[in-house]
Amino acid sequence: MDENLVDLVVTSSPHIRDKAKVPLIMRGVLIALMPATIAGLYFFGVGHTLGVIIVSILSAVVAEYLSCLIFRTKATVYDLSAAVTGLLLALTLPPSSPYWMVAVGAFVAIILGKWIFGGIGSNPFNPALVGRAFLMISWPTYMTIWVKPFTQSVFPPTNAITTATPLSIIKLRGFSELLAMFDGSRLIMYKSLFIGNVAGSIGETSVLLLLISGIALIAKKIIDWRIPAGFIGTVFVLSAVFNRDPIFSILSGGLFLGAFFMATDYSSSPIIVKGRLWYGISLGVLTVIFRQFGASPEGVMFSILIMNCFVPFFDKMLPRVYGYLAPKRRTNI
Repeated sequence: MDENLVDLVVTSSPHIRDKAKVPLIMRGVLIALMPATIAGLYFFGVGHTLGVIIVSILSAVVAEYLSCLIFRTKATVYDLSAAVTGLLLALTLPPSSPYWMVAVGAFVAIILGKWIFGGIGSNPFNPALVGRAFLMISWPTYMTIWVKPFTQSVFPPTNAITTATPLSIIKLRGFSELLAMFDGSRLIMYKSLFIGNVAGSIGETSVLLLLISGIALIAKKIIDWRIPAGFIGTVFVLSAVFNRDPIFSILSGGLFLGAFFMATDYSSSPIIVKGRLWYGISLGVLTVIFRQFGASPEGVMFSILIMNCFVPFFDKMLPRVYGYLAPKRRTNI
């Protein structure tokens, strides 16, 4: 055999290579998620909340290992992608989620959201959101039980006090009743939402920490700023158009968690720069439509899953090729 011959790797497009390795990227995402994770433990208590996080991560890792055995592929447990999926799923769940349900969601996220399409890099949908959507459809009661942050009580109660999220209160009772919960002060409400001292999923409430982590990921060039900027900016503008408080709209719900950590998933987001911006804008449009006209008060999860279907369309937004001459039009003489 000729020693000068080289091995050729035949794969489907896009043919893009980067020096960054998957474990390095995933480790960066895990580190970036730590502030929001710690905030969730602080606001909702270490006990059950920590259990939800641990069960989710371990279940995702086990599901990854079993998938590698079933599909007879090289073990990918050590690339940390399963751990990231498990942690992201946990951060989107209510703090009171039963452990068995968390484990089911993690297995669905890894097997149906990732490996059924061929494993890491081949999934068209965000795996963590696939798991959460499955749980939301299967057990909506458990997925809509929210607890009051312990920091809102003078003495942390032994058992968590159930309450409603700010978006749920607006949907069911109106903005004026929500504002009354913060002594009628928008400033106090904005502060509570920004810090994270409100009811919600484990890792979605602290906008401050999610914003810091998101900026760090952008600075490290792990994610592109265009998707979260287009997403959050569009929600702000369209909320004002629909006469909704734009500041409240971007500070409430899972917008920042979804914009920085879900919508920017490499496998399920556009690779074309122009496409990324329009992708983010489209996510914002859908989210506001769901919040304004949908039955559910939140819209981030289904907006991302729906727009994942249109990623191939956004990837066709290629820049103009210089040096190409357009064919001349034929004229009748």
